Amino acid sequence: MARVKGATTTRKRRNKVIGMAKGYWGTKSTNYKMANQAVMKSLTYSYVGRKQKKRDFRKLWITRISAACKMNGMNYSTFMHGLKLSGIDMNRKMLSETAIHDPAAFTALTEKAKEALKA
Repeated sequence: MARVKGATTTRKRRNKVIGMAKGYWGTKSTNYKMANQAVMKSLTYSYVGRKQKKRDFRKLWITRISAACKMNGMNYSTFMHGLKLSGIDMNRKMLSETAIHDPAAFTALTEKAKEALKA
């Protein structure tokens, strides 16, 4: 049986890594060993970044809702509690969009929350 050499597979794997490192500065874009390290690190950063993006957006939405609540004489936690008691199930993204684009509707939501807290 003929001996199988791995040159083609190795070259393909290396070229894939070099391709992913395209645009990197210096030897990180040409030298396989350096490119591999840089690509592995950047893939780790991108994985972590996808998780952080979710945190950052949630933080932004909460800040926006809190600011809109303060304009209506409430704070964020009592507003959210009042919404829960009144049975209004809206996520934070939609609440922040409502606060920005439709302040009258958001004011109505704060009134509903206040009513639910009194009862």
